[in-house]
Amino acid sequence: MLSNVPISSIKAFEAAARTGSFRDAANELHLTPSAVSHAIRKLEATLRTVLFERTARSVRLTPAGENLMRHAGAAFDQLRRGLEEVAARGPQLVRVHSAPSFAAQWLTPRLARFLAAHPKLEVRLAANTDYARFKTDDFDIDIVYGQPHAEGVEIVPLAEETVTPLCAPALAATIKQPADLLERTLIRSDVKQVQWHQWFAANGLESPALHGMRFDRSFLALATAAEGLGVALESTLLAERELASGRLVAPLAGRATDIRYIGHRLVVPRSDYQRSAVRAFADWIISELHRER
Repeated sequence: MLSNVPISSIKAFEAAARTGSFRDAANELHLTPSAVSHAIRKLEATLRTVLFERTARSVRLTPAGENLMRHAGAAFDQLRRGLEEVAARGPQLVRVHSAPSFAAQWLTPRLARFLAAHPKLEVRLAANTDYARFKTDDFDIDIVYGQPHAEGVEIVPLAEETVTPLCAPALAATIKQPADLLERTLIRSDVKQVQWHQWFAANGLESPALHGMRFDRSFLALATAAEGLGVALESTLLAERELASGRLVAPLAGRATDIRYIGHRLVVPRSDYQRSAVRAFADWIISELHRER
């Protein structure tokens, strides 16, 4: 009987059973949901048993399906480990996509530590505001700003960020209370989830009409503020280097209400999350953030 069972049908079954969805399995295997359904029905016909209970909105393994999945899941896990062991003889590549400011301000300054801890791994990093193209197999990991828009993925919220006014030390000397910002040049980051009007509202003030410099990247706003050209409302996580060097300071620290939120999330396809290279990179980012907090 085994010779009559195409490996593609077993692969479709394992992916559907693991993800709990024909659609997610199709995305993972780069097939259509109907192709996955057809492959599984062919497997059921060959085995003369029903493997899934199907409803209009979901699929669920039958007892026979659960039994097969115990064996198929273990077999595919073992196969993945074998492939990784063979691939590990040479450098393993981790393809990372990231929100630009997180990549420039936080990630790249720390990559040397990751590579020193994992000398057999290589990192390819791309940064833009688009989401990673997992379906075309271009990336293994995405670090997104805001809410991810992907299916069949693991989403890990990263560190809580504190958003507060930041400026050069000379300008900070003139700012003693939140109302002082009403007379200062305020730098805007157009794509930020937290904007000036929200900060002023949190501090009991009406936001002034905003004029002047606007940027679509936090790292540009931070660089401009460090040059003394105004006050940026930015994340202290992204500004860690500038704060540590003294190029930027938080003039109202302890004297105003800051806004805290989860700005960035780690996104990995479920099918890739257990790959040793991908898991090593994901675990490293999380541990770095927790250690620094």
